[in-house]
Amino acid sequence: MNAKEKLIVAMPKGRIFEEAADLLRKAGVPLPPEFDDSRKLIVPVPEANLDFILAKPTDVPTYVEYGVADIGVVGKDVLLEENRDVYELLDLQISRCRISVAGLPGWKPSGSSAPRVATKYPHVASKYFREQGQQVEVIKLNGSIELAPLIGLADRIVDIVSTGRTLKENGLVELEEIVPITTRLIANRVSYRMKSEAVDYIYEKFASIVEER
Repeated sequence: MNAKEKLIVAMPKGRIFEEAADLLRKAGVPLPPEFDDSRKLIVPVPEANLDFILAKPTDVPTYVEYGVADIGVVGKDVLLEENRDVYELLDLQISRCRISVAGLPGWKPSGSSAPRVATKYPHVASKYFREQGQQVEVIKLNGSIELAPLIGLADRIVDIVSTGRTLKENGLVELEEIVPITTRLIANRVSYRMKSEAVDYIYEKFASIVEER
């Protein structure tokens, strides 16, 4: 059985894409084998009455909020940082990791000025340190966050940690966990009402497998 109405689904390439596609297949959604290897940005799957938009993770909630995608699959880290106006329907419990504070071993605040924190998540980092009563200067970076303490750009970093291997290889240690992260199913508010049967179909497919795991 397929969704009654066609749904447009925004998903990020990479680990989340692979794990979410695996969940859908286990739930009986007919995704073709070549789906995983497609280099296209829009991949129609007429057998399932679905069209997939393959996007950068940070763009997924934007596509869903503005209605170019009906639903999306995205990490909770992106939702916390982007703060988009979407419905969060289901914790898919895949791609587990955490957002943490890390730095060089033995780092201590000097007290003379606000410590600098480098991160891809300036909103999350600012909110966390504010709640801790700590004044910091947040520096936004887009890649190689671990480099910042090594070259003196920042005292600490806030970044995604999975195994901790990357931190260890760069001589850094995890100092504090901010929030655990998993992948979520989200929906556009209008699509949730106007295409409720199709959205519920995909929700139930995901939920049936999540409950079994």
